[in-house]
Amino acid sequence: MRYQPFFQSVRSLFLSLLILGFFLIPAPVHSAGPSTVIYALNLESSLTPVGAIDNVGMGKLGYQTLFRKDGQTWHRLRLGFFSSMSDAEAALDRWRKNYPDAWITRVSVSEKQLAQAVSSAEKPAESAVRSPSFDHFTTGFPLEGEHENLRCGRCHVNGIFKGTPRQCSPCHSGGGRIAAQGVSANHIPTQGDCDLCHASQAWSKVRMDHSLATTANCSGCHNNSMAIGKPGNHPASSGLCSACHSTISWQATFFDHNSITQTCFSCHNGNPIPGKTSRHIASDNNCENCHRPTVWIDATYDHSLATGPCFNCHNGSSVHGKPANHITSTNSCDACHVAAAWASVAMDHSQATGTCSGCHNGTVAPGKSATHVQTTVQCDACHTTTTFVGGKVDHTSITASCGSCHNGSTAPGKSATHITSTNNCDACHVTNNWATTRMDHSAVTGTCSGCHNGTVAPGKSATHVQTTAQCDLCHGTSAWLPANIDHTNVSGTCYSCHNGSTAPGKSATHITSTNSCDACHVTNNWATIRMDHSAVTGICTTCHNGTVAPGKSATHVQTTAQCDLCHSTSAWLPANIDHTNVSGTCYSCHNGSTAPGKSATHIASTNNCDDCHITNNWATVRMDHSAITGSCTSCHNGITAPGKPGTHIQTSGPCDLCHSTLAWTPASFDHSAAAGVCSSCHNGTTATGTPGGHFVTTQQCDSCHRTTGWATISFNHSSSAYPGTHRSSVTCVNCHTGNSQIVAWPTAAYKPDCAGCHANDYRADEHRKVSGGAYYTVSELRNCAGACHTYTDSTLSTISRSRNSEHRSNGSF
Repeated sequence: MRYQPFFQSVRSLFLSLLILGFFLIPAPVHSAGPSTVIYALNLESSLTPVGAIDNVGMGKLGYQTLFRKDGQTWHRLRLGFFSSMSDAEAALDRWRKNYPDAWITRVSVSEKQLAQAVSSAEKPAESAVRSPSFDHFTTGFPLEGEHENLRCGRCHVNGIFKGTPRQCSPCHSGGGRIAAQGVSANHIPTQGDCDLCHASQAWSKVRMDHSLATTANCSGCHNNSMAIGKPGNHPASSGLCSACHSTISWQATFFDHNSITQTCFSCHNGNPIPGKTSRHIASDNNCENCHRPTVWIDATYDHSLATGPCFNCHNGSSVHGKPANHITSTNSCDACHVAAAWASVAMDHSQATGTCSGCHNGTVAPGKSATHVQTTVQCDACHTTTTFVGGKVDHTSITASCGSCHNGSTAPGKSATHITSTNNCDACHVTNNWATTRMDHSAVTGTCSGCHNGTVAPGKSATHVQTTAQCDLCHGTSAWLPANIDHTNVSGTCYSCHNGSTAPGKSATHITSTNSCDACHVTNNWATIRMDHSAVTGICTTCHNGTVAPGKSATHVQTTAQCDLCHSTSAWLPANIDHTNVSGTCYSCHNGSTAPGKSATHIASTNNCDDCHITNNWATVRMDHSAITGSCTSCHNGITAPGKPGTHIQTSGPCDLCHSTLAWTPASFDHSAAAGVCSSCHNGTTATGTPGGHFVTTQQCDSCHRTTGWATISFNHSSSAYPGTHRSSVTCVNCHTGNSQIVAWPTAAYKPDCAGCHANDYRADEHRKVSGGAYYTVSELRNCAGACHTYTDSTLSTISRSRNSEHRSNGSF
């Protein structure tokens, strides 16, 4: 039993006497003067409702509620008043027995003193009073924030604990059993629960989920009544809030300027929207002349509206001026710079006076490099004012010969491999491209061979067509090769040139013909020959007789039909036999002589070819088994037709027991006649075995699979630990958490009984031996037998009542 003071902040003499009385425990009861023995029960450590102790001989004052402050924690105390010592002692004994953890003490004061002490005692705010200690986390509704300091009775009205709602609205709606502060009259209309926006730690800190709002537009709530609306300095606008603001962040604002008809300055004047900064260029232009509505910076200055010289602004104070290494110049900025880009400088030499070297002297501007051609001419004789590099000598003003400069000293001269020539350079070279040489034959007089004689210039090669004609009859002056004979000017027959001497004639394998070459050949492509049969008269064999043109080969089908019955004039091969006009059986041609017959490996058969083959595709065969007599192995014996492969399942059954005559695979195996266990065939060699990710088990395949359908899996548990009548809603993975038939017992100490799995689900209060509170243990009921009745005596023979609340009507656990 603990003794401690339960008042603090004494504000009257009577309260002091009360405290003094607590320190004098146990206090004697004085007979002189009216007095009352007072007992206080500290409800901080008692979970029993106060009503259970209020019927123990209370005096006329009944009981009073006082408070004790311990540090910053307030504790609720209940005081009972008794007019006699015997009543007080009886109540004290009963309280100590029923509430051994309660703080109980007594004092002797007069009722008048007590009444004065109660009326003057400091009382805390209701929310500061500490409720009885209880781990509320176990209920699934932990006390957090504002709920942490509430009295139990604020929610558990009239001592009712079970069924207390966990949602906000049943309490914070008004009119219910639990009366908590609800939504105000000007609350935002919403259908969401309170905790979607509010937190229990602080009611006023709200995070609004706008997806739950039921109003059509923002102003329905943001009207300065329900929620904050536009401030007094908001830009005048009739647009919806969402046109600029987002529901995620009020401050991050994007203003849509598209609907604005006024000038920028009507808003951007410093109140309320930022205007020009103190460093802004002095200008009466509108903002939009330089700035964009989507981004304030970077600004693009419209210089077309600027008046005065550049230096008025570009003076290093208002705006950037010349850097320290700028060329010394009194020119205005725009003489070289452009308003659109400061860095790209184009020197306007048109206004420059004097010679180039006045600036390009290596000091003011770059001068000649150390490797420059020695010259005293001004820069612009070769260079341009727009680009220094890539100087181009203007030869138009040169009066001397090329060799006076191109002598190997002043400028490059002839290379060591140059044609020996005394000609001036410009006879072949051009001044704007030294490397590309182009012989200008237009000024040449005389014949080609005057130069192309093998000495001055290359002449005819050893394989040249024997001719005395001039080169330019076939060759062009722009390119030596290829040469192109222009046959349009040729008179006479082809053979007058193509006779094997002047030009190539017929090859040794040429068709014997007296026709002129151009009957088959064309003048611009000798090799490609196209026989034009359209002008041919007579039958094919007139030419295709093996002499004039190729005829039938030795292996040709014996026939007297004309070639074009099977062949076409556009292509000799492939040939296409039109069987529609064929009479007789296939074998009359396909006998191995006239046409290919059966191969050596063909199935022995007297059937006609077209029983299996079709006339437009020889290779694709479809065996018609409907006319077959005898067993499959008569043909499918590995000789006449393919038989069983080496990996075939060992069986003496006929093929058609599993296979069909229409398709060899897939096969459907009839397991009804199979003997032995599944793994004797399904071992990964004879037949498909378990895949790599298969459930690890020693059971045979047919424990789960069916021979009629491999994919459907069903296993019947027959063990006592998991009978087949076990609750059907349990799935395999509830127990088989790994890919194996081995299941670890959750509580191995109780295996193989029910408790091996269900020990953690055991509820002792549902398994009483007697009504007085004796309970069965898990071990006693490990096989779920017993504890079906509550007994009235220790012999466990007299049944007090049956327990049916947890029984399963379907007999499952």
